[in-house]
Amino acid sequence: MEVDASIRELAENPNLHQPLAAGRELLVDPDGRFAIYLAAGTGPHSATVQRVRLAEADVDATVAEIRALLRKRGRGGAEWELGESCTPIDLVERLSRLGIVTDEDEPVATGMVLAARSDLQPLPPGISARAVSSLAELVAARRIQNEAFGGSEDTVELAHAEADFASEGKVGSTFLAFADGAPVAAGYASYTPLGLLLFGGATLPYARGRGAYRALVAARAAEAVARGTPVVVTHAGKMSRPILERLGFAPVARIDRLLDVL
Repeated sequence: MEVDASIRELAENPNLHQPLAAGRELLVDPDGRFAIYLAAGTGPHSATVQRVRLAEADVDATVAEIRALLRKRGRGGAEWELGESCTPIDLVERLSRLGIVTDEDEPVATGMVLAARSDLQPLPPGISARAVSSLAELVAARRIQNEAFGGSEDTVELAHAEADFASEGKVGSTFLAFADGAPVAAGYASYTPLGLLLFGGATLPYARGRGAYRALVAARAAEAVARGTPVVVTHAGKMSRPILERLGFAPVARIDRLLDVL
């Protein structure tokens, strides 16, 4: 799929373009060498390094600088998401020599794009999806995501959920998918002028294969149309990419995913 430079940039580095909700921070190097997105929490997966532009001779020193920034903010490390535009060309190999290793759970993601539309494939009977309408539904969505990604639903912090609910529908929206009325899947949509960004789509293990994930995508694609947003963009992993391809998403960028645990 041929896309212009702005959409490719959005697909490679989505965290740099999403509006910042409460408790989030974006650190952009003034010289354009890197950016770090800080989400809530302190673990390695709560920080993401993207859009890295370095000279070969500067890699070691810049990694030390980024690690110092993370430690200063009490972080236990970071994910590195490296699109094809990152430099130097052998950046992944150079980082591996510094202890930043391939993320074994999801070593490669694919930036994918879909022209916004409200007529994706029909959903199976009993399956539906919509934006959350209450704090309780937002908490339910967070618990689904935590469990689906291998965590514990008990780690959902009410204070964070309350702060985020205040911005629901403004900078983005959390969506729930239901199977026969029960919430079984959740995902987030971040609103940008260039495209609607999809994050965190996840389905509870027992409900997989029934169309809940597809319902989440369809609901967010319809939201993009309602907002006049031209495209929908996401990072697809090995589980979601086949589904997204069947829905019409096209791959536009490869993203190497690494993990640095301090």
